[in-house]
Amino acid sequence: MRLKDQVAVVTGGGSGIGAACARLFAQEGARVAVVDRHAAAAEATAAAIEAAGGTACAFGSDVGQPGTADADAAQVLARWGRIDVLVCAAGFSCGGTVTTVDPADWHAVFRANVDGTWLWARAAIPAMQRQGGGAVVTLASQLALAGGRGNSAYIAAKGAILSLTRTMALDYAADGIRVNAIAPGAIDTPMLARGFARQPDPAQARAASMQRHALGRFGRAEDIAAAALHLASDAGAFMTGTTMVVDGGWTAA
Repeated sequence: MRLKDQVAVVTGGGSGIGAACARLFAQEGARVAVVDRHAAAAEATAAAIEAAGGTACAFGSDVGQPGTADADAAQVLARWGRIDVLVCAAGFSCGGTVTTVDPADWHAVFRANVDGTWLWARAAIPAMQRQGGGAVVTLASQLALAGGRGNSAYIAAKGAILSLTRTMALDYAADGIRVNAIAPGAIDTPMLARGFARQPDPAQARAASMQRHALGRFGRAEDIAAAALHLASDAGAFMTGTTMVVDGGWTAA
């Protein structure tokens, strides 16, 4: 077991990539705190982990709300005494160019993606410093590397996460804390489905996106969970400040 006796916090753990990470980490021996703004979804992931013989707890929290990460981290530390791994998978996308996106939606996207990553890193890193190390995995996007149309807030937010990841890696390397990002391609999750639903022709948009991937399919949440496990475990012991691209060949095209 690659995470035996470790404690992992996974934000956005109620569905999609976050839920896949939480389940896999539990299978690999971690005790997992599942955080999601939908409490019932977080509880469902935690219940599935425990039904499979793992150990988990759930928090129905908005990662972008100041104070919630601190409060949840304090509860994790009170329950299990440490935080070894943080995966910031909570995210939100609204679509729109810079001239069409509603300012409220722009701020909501940054709040969930960037603020949520910052606030949870801020809450978890002091515990990692005290215990002599840890691993942080952030979720960016292949669009932050290659660009894209009609999704300006999301792409800008994911670009900010890449920059934040690099600076955190440098700031905390001396503490034994590794910080890396994953840039997924299109992953078959509820958020992807909602993105296609915003298009004038959802079926055509889905087909065009799938064709862009050299491997001829969308990614699965489990594909990204496997990458996150690599970065969180000793398999990635000499990796920090980097971006692991898991995009089915999107950026190679």
